[in-house]
Amino acid sequence: MSEKTIMLCCAAGMSTSMLVKRMQDAANEKGIDAKIFACPAAEVDEKLKQENVNSILLGPQVRYLLDNIKKKVEGKPIKVDVIDMQAYGMMNGAKVLEQGLKLID
Repeated sequence: MSEKTIMLCCAAGMSTSMLVKRMQDAANEKGIDAKIFACPAAEVDEKLKQENVNSILLGPQVRYLLDNIKKKVEGKPIKVDVIDMQAYGMMNGAKVLEQGLKLID
């Protein structure tokens, strides 16, 4: 199975960096080959050019960008969703990883 790339999109990239680490730890524990990274909403276009992204998860604070980002990836095999607010608040890396992987499969 090839590497899965999950991009977390947030306002500035600070709170999600802790979540990225927890998601990466959960992926490693499960033996899942995943590349997970966070980027500020302002850098989404640039990251989509640089990375082979499979799914994009938006932090609850930027949920208003959902339709905008879905339009950016229209016609591409990239799914977009808003991170479950409870999982985000609890920094539950395993649950958010699962959400990102479900979008891909």
